[in-house]
Amino acid sequence: MSDRQPTTCMRCAVGCGLFHHADDDETGVADARGNPAHPTNSGRDCQRGIREMVTPGGKRLTTPLVRRGGSLQATDWDTALGIVATRFIEALSNGSDSIAVLGSGQQTNEAAYALGKVARGAFGTPYYDANTRLCMASAVTAYKQAFGGNAPPPTYDDIPDAETHLVWGANPAAAHPVLHHWIANSASKQDGRLIVVDPVKSATAREADVHIQPEPGTDLALARAVLVQCLESGTVDTTFIEAHTEGFDQMLGSLPDIETAVDIAGVSIEQINAIAEALDYKTLIYWGMGVNQSAQGTATARALIDLCLATGNMGPGTGPFSLTGQANSMGSRISLSKGSWPGHQEFTDPAVRKDIARIWDVPLSRLPLTPGPGFVGIIDALAQGNIDVCWTVATNPASGMPDAGYVKNALEDVFLITQDAFYSETVDCADVVLPAATWGESEGTTTNMERRVSRVTAAVEPPAGVRQDLDIIAAIGNRIEPGLFGTPPLDPSSVFDELRALTAGTTADLSGISYERLADELAVRWPAPTADSQGGYQYHSDGEWSFDTDSGLAAFSTVTHSSVPEPIDETYPLTLTTGRLAEVYNTGVRSHSQGDTELPTARMHSKTVGAHLPSFDRGRTVIESRRGRVAVRVDVDDGVPVGVVWLPIHQATINELTLSKVDPESDEPNLKQCAVTLRAPRQLRSDSTASVAVEPANGR
Repeated sequence: MSDRQPTTCMRCAVGCGLFHHADDDETGVADARGNPAHPTNSGRDCQRGIREMVTPGGKRLTTPLVRRGGSLQATDWDTALGIVATRFIEALSNGSDSIAVLGSGQQTNEAAYALGKVARGAFGTPYYDANTRLCMASAVTAYKQAFGGNAPPPTYDDIPDAETHLVWGANPAAAHPVLHHWIANSASKQDGRLIVVDPVKSATAREADVHIQPEPGTDLALARAVLVQCLESGTVDTTFIEAHTEGFDQMLGSLPDIETAVDIAGVSIEQINAIAEALDYKTLIYWGMGVNQSAQGTATARALIDLCLATGNMGPGTGPFSLTGQANSMGSRISLSKGSWPGHQEFTDPAVRKDIARIWDVPLSRLPLTPGPGFVGIIDALAQGNIDVCWTVATNPASGMPDAGYVKNALEDVFLITQDAFYSETVDCADVVLPAATWGESEGTTTNMERRVSRVTAAVEPPAGVRQDLDIIAAIGNRIEPGLFGTPPLDPSSVFDELRALTAGTTADLSGISYERLADELAVRWPAPTADSQGGYQYHSDGEWSFDTDSGLAAFSTVTHSSVPEPIDETYPLTLTTGRLAEVYNTGVRSHSQGDTELPTARMHSKTVGAHLPSFDRGRTVIESRRGRVAVRVDVDDGVPVGVVWLPIHQATINELTLSKVDPESDEPNLKQCAVTLRAPRQLRSDSTASVAVEPANGR
């Protein structure tokens, strides 16, 4: 396998095409670099994706593990799979709702499809979700409500043509470097501008022409204030509104008084004017986790879509463009069968359900009637003792979920099967561990944030004790429902063929995409109903608009701001918010060395530090919420507002602090805002490798 292979970077959802090849002894990836022929990135790449493919820092899992006598011990695959199958069969004797399955936006399309087939078709469980719920659910719900489909209308092709780039609650300079390069290039043109809305001065904000810093959790109030100003200043497109939308008059009746909204958001009228004026030019509105990970995430995303609709910023070079975090979040929505059936087909549609049962050759009555309670709701069911067995695949909920102490307790109280490539906090809780292949070893496809499907290829074979995600899933599925799959190892192209056939005629039609076509074209954007077609700007063709709603029109919303779910008070007078570091991958399993105990670094304004000096000891303090305490180093940074504490998301201890309140429409948790205080350190070592102090506070 030492020859150079085309593949797709799985670091983020930009979907850059790469070449990679094996090292001399074919035990690892020796090098990777951008593929100049790839239509997504034309050869551009970022070093963090290259680094984490070639030299990941985490501890690999290389053999199955089974917990015996309180510790995880090595075993063989037959033993591990036998234990797993036995526990699943025992649980199913108590009902299909005795099993939970938690998937990921880091699986290939083929593995994601197979996992959904097992969870819904073999188990029939309603307790099934993926970690994409934690990042994109609010944006997806907003698109569905506004347009009838659940993906952003624009593509990367629209970025050079935009004049205003409004980045809201996102930091692409850290999270999506190649995409950020395109945005920065376009914004640097003579008629271009970059406006960033972020409570904290991020790397992207440092490059902005205008940076606006609302109070954390008040983005909806700010977005509504901007819309009011657009109406007052005449920055609206009445022709587009009348011809292609509905609900405009109802929305007008729901809008707030601008002075009240500005006061809630903690910004000035002048800043509102700056955004409203910029929307008079061709505008792309990008947003990320700062919007989505909120109890008002769906409403805020709807408000940003409303801004596009009201100002006529729809069509080439314009529109709402949510920025996806995980590499295959988009593909998982098509493939996983969690909130909809393959191809975004309605979960409750009787005809669709009958077709799924027929193709999978399972009883129609086995398919669950509802998609389930979402990721947080599944954790609650675990904690309540309602589930016997939980299976996690390529996800680390013990670190990535809010109120992580509560989550760990729930995972420890259930029989936990963890399937992953690297050691993680969730592995620590597991009863059985199934080691899976990772980037550079896996075969399949992935789908980036602009709907392009491309190949993921292996430069090397996985270590001897490691199997492909797809083959592990198929082996388990066949032990529960004989004949659900062929005999592993499976040909991923045949699984993709089954998936794409299921999507034929849907809004996310993959039927015209094949492995042979991808070998020739490298990447194809859906919908692609024929072998020579592919998608472009959604809902717009030859100058005509047609949305996937019943009326064919885009829908305005009547959303209004409510209070943040956990306001500050005398006991917890500071607001915690979180964000990404460029050099770390998600929960750090590919980046942190096993046993890494370095303290997280919190950023705080000098005035915040000055007001809490008794809580500091040699540049360290303890941050406490109602759920936990975490010892941190402190970086004094006046780019963080007074009264706000910023922490990176990547260390497991951080989510000991965060809040599990969810958006009522998307079930996405409110990870970006909670109330905290500072306490004097009780015991901190003076060296740089001090242990992270994590203590339970008041529980959930």
